[in-house]
Amino acid sequence: MTDTVDMPTGAASSETVPEITTDTVVEALLFSTDAPLSAVRIAQLLGTGDAGDVKRHIDELNERYEQSGASFRIESIAKGYQMLTLPAYNHWLGKLHKARAESRLSKAALETLAIVAYKQPALRADIEAVRGVAVGDMLVRLREMNLVRIVGRAEEIGRPLLYGTTKRFLEVFGLGSLKDLPKVDQDDPEAVPLLKLADENNQMSEPQEDEKPTIDD
Repeated sequence: MTDTVDMPTGAASSETVPEITTDTVVEALLFSTDAPLSAVRIAQLLGTGDAGDVKRHIDELNERYEQSGASFRIESIAKGYQMLTLPAYNHWLGKLHKARAESRLSKAALETLAIVAYKQPALRADIEAVRGVAVGDMLVRLREMNLVRIVGRAEEIGRPLLYGTTKRFLEVFGLGSLKDLPKVDQDDPEAVPLLKLADENNQMSEPQEDEKPTIDD
């Protein structure tokens, strides 16, 4: 049974809005954010229940969406929940976001990011050994985009930096965790699989030269 939520003081009257339930509040929160929300955070915003209750409400919402033939679901991603369209609609969404697709991550950026993702914690030298080119500038750009971060220093001469991926990386590529990365080809274990963005909505442009970096160390 769906819980009914008391209207906060000063909110619109019941004559102008439909009945507000815990399910619809959870739905509104997820509809209004462009980043995953954890079950704990949603419970905090609700002011009632716990993570288990939130998961129950999400299950109820997804069941309702399925029964009504909705084009989206609430999916578990990057240790949180987010509304995502079903893969069946990617063809039309691709057309809608064609302009963004043209400015997506470059092939070089995707290749570098893939090496970091699979080899992390990874040394710059190890990344360059796989790519065969210098990657210093590319790593700076990926850090500016909050896709790569410094995770420590290696215990060797010079204490070189070690690189790893961020939570934002999981969001952009639609991964619940690093365990969800595409499997490595057992016949060629040294080969790094190519990464694909989760959908056109999550496509990212590489920063321009005059943009200020937002480095996450």
